[in-house]
Amino acid sequence: MAACISRSPADTEQAGEQLAQELHPGDVVALFGNLGAGKTQFIRGLARGLGVTDPVSSPTFAIVHAYRGRIPLYHFDMYRISGWADLESTGFFDYLESDGVCAVEWSENIEAALPENTVRVQIEPGADADTRRITILRGRKEGHKK
Repeated sequence: MAACISRSPADTEQAGEQLAQELHPGDVVALFGNLGAGKTQFIRGLARGLGVTDPVSSPTFAIVHAYRGRIPLYHFDMYRISGWADLESTGFFDYLESDGVCAVEWSENIEAALPENTVRVQIEPGADADTRRITILRGRKEGHKK
């Protein structure tokens, strides 16, 4: 487990960029946190660390955005996913077999479908409006199983 304190959006991006250095094709990064926690900001840094040069935005309405980089990045937003049929319609399971990294916002909504070796990133509010506590766990955390 690794944890850090982010004091700005740039710090949050830096944490994502650092994690990217440890990732390999086929890895899944599941982000947990409230609305406005900084999940997309973290993924922007992750993308930069994977060699993505295109602008990264939340795929709220598209469900998934694909980016080319040193390792491809598949950025999912599962906010609107409410069941297995919805999840299957996104192509999520096909992407798990791909040559890239899957980064998943709103992972709470698909937690039972996450692979055992998922990297879990919890972003929580800190002492003030700009501060976040970012905790990174490898593998399935006890108590998070559905």
